[in-house]
Amino acid sequence: MSAPPTARRQSFRNPWAATGGLLRLHLRLDRIIIPVWTLAVGAGVAGSMATFETTYTTPESLQARASLMDNPATVMMTGPAFGLENYTFGAMVANELSLYLYLAAAIMSILLVVRHTRAEEESGRMEMLRALPVGPFAPAAAAIITVAVANAAVGAAVVAALAGTASLDPASSLALGAGTALTGMVFGAVAAVAAQLNEHARGATGTAMAVLAAAFLIRGIGDVINNQGSWLSWFSPLAWPQQTRLWVDLRWWPLLLSAAATAILLVLAVELARRRDLGAGLRTPRPGPATARPALLSPAGLAGRLLRGSFATWTVSAFLFAAAFGALANSLEESFSDLPQLADFITVDLADVTTSFASAIVSFVIVAPLIFSVSAVLRLRAEEDAGRVEQLLATGSSRTGLLAGWLAVVAGQTVLMTAVVGLGAGLGVAAGTGDGGWAGELTLAALTYLPAIALSAGVAAALYGLFPRLAALAWAPVVWSAIVLFLGQLLALPDWAMDLSPLAHVALVPSADPEAAPLAVLTAGAAVLVAAGFTGFRRRDVGIG
Repeated sequence: MSAPPTARRQSFRNPWAATGGLLRLHLRLDRIIIPVWTLAVGAGVAGSMATFETTYTTPESLQARASLMDNPATVMMTGPAFGLENYTFGAMVANELSLYLYLAAAIMSILLVVRHTRAEEESGRMEMLRALPVGPFAPAAAAIITVAVANAAVGAAVVAALAGTASLDPASSLALGAGTALTGMVFGAVAAVAAQLNEHARGATGTAMAVLAAAFLIRGIGDVINNQGSWLSWFSPLAWPQQTRLWVDLRWWPLLLSAAATAILLVLAVELARRRDLGAGLRTPRPGPATARPALLSPAGLAGRLLRGSFATWTVSAFLFAAAFGALANSLEESFSDLPQLADFITVDLADVTTSFASAIVSFVIVAPLIFSVSAVLRLRAEEDAGRVEQLLATGSSRTGLLAGWLAVVAGQTVLMTAVVGLGAGLGVAAGTGDGGWAGELTLAALTYLPAIALSAGVAAALYGLFPRLAALAWAPVVWSAIVLFLGQLLALPDWAMDLSPLAHVALVPSADPEAAPLAVLTAGAAVLVAAGFTGFRRRDVGIG
């Protein structure tokens, strides 16, 4: 398929030709994704505001909350702590909410940019587009404009959600929305550069996410050095919008750093795009050995090789996150001792604050193996789309053996990751309290969530086997579980809605004793779903959803 000579000459003269048409196409493709991100962020902010307003109603309650912020582990997880001496409602919102808005915008932007650039090249659709009168830079330009629209929508949702809180200065609310949008643009530009370097979409996403993780770590260490932000903090794009000092001493100029970084990175992405061929990356993958190791000749061995990168990344990141959160346990207990009025504003079991907090930590970090298990099962769908599953079956592997080997690797890695994140939480609590027994106790507590994780992974396996085109719907229970876990109380969800989350049926160990009946039901449900997946996979055509 080729374009007429006149059209090719026109696109050559104008490297941005057809940007508008591609933009309309991207916005149509993202007509669900962008509103979902916008509504999710806006609802999260609105729910947080409603809860904060009803919980922290007096200066004393706010000051009690401030006592929790003067802690290195808290600073690492939230950011610089401005205005602690006179902790206002606005300072609390900025210190405790802003970082997570910036992270959400960054993740959204990375996923959207890679989706519309490197993923399109990898699938071959970009080559067909470029055969038409489409300029070489038009696809990337349309992708960046699409991300700009998405970030503008998310930023506007943040401002709108804050508008109903009378005590918040509108200027700082606007600055928070602008900071959210600009941070998303910075990491969207990072993803655009990563898309030029990597040959595959997974590599581009991984590179951009690694930059985001490094930015989080640099900001965290810098803010621990000085809880107002040290020289090291300024090397992280996540720190720049936080340095606007929202609702304390507003200053706009740090946002110029975000705008400048976005422009520089986009220019770099364009320059790199000039230097490579369509479908190739500037970072050439090293050739593999002429013959595969014996372990790679089996479906399980191949699955282990393909999944090991994401498994290692998720495991290490979740372990560090769990350990950092666990280290807060002692500080929380000391805060309750020094400020008994905290009991009026933070719901924990006062008979054993540490145990209550440790149980909550485990329930939070268990989201990591939950996400990994579903993504690892769905990776098989991507391998099928790429034609590699058909090649495996042509070597003599049976369908049952292929799926069984893949799921066995996913199960083993998920169990190991679950134990590791529980161990991380336990080591963090042990470091904070001086009681080494927490390491083993929280490891076992994390393992009690395996039936719930298995049920979610079973949904993915069933959809892949029976209805592969609908496999992406497996993310629905994962997303809902996260909403219930992190926002269920804030949004005052009814019990029936909370019970739709598989995680809601697992007792908060060690605060409560594990209940065998719900775990047995979850396990049985997972087994039925996996069996359905095997049945469907054996009967359907491979490569045809």
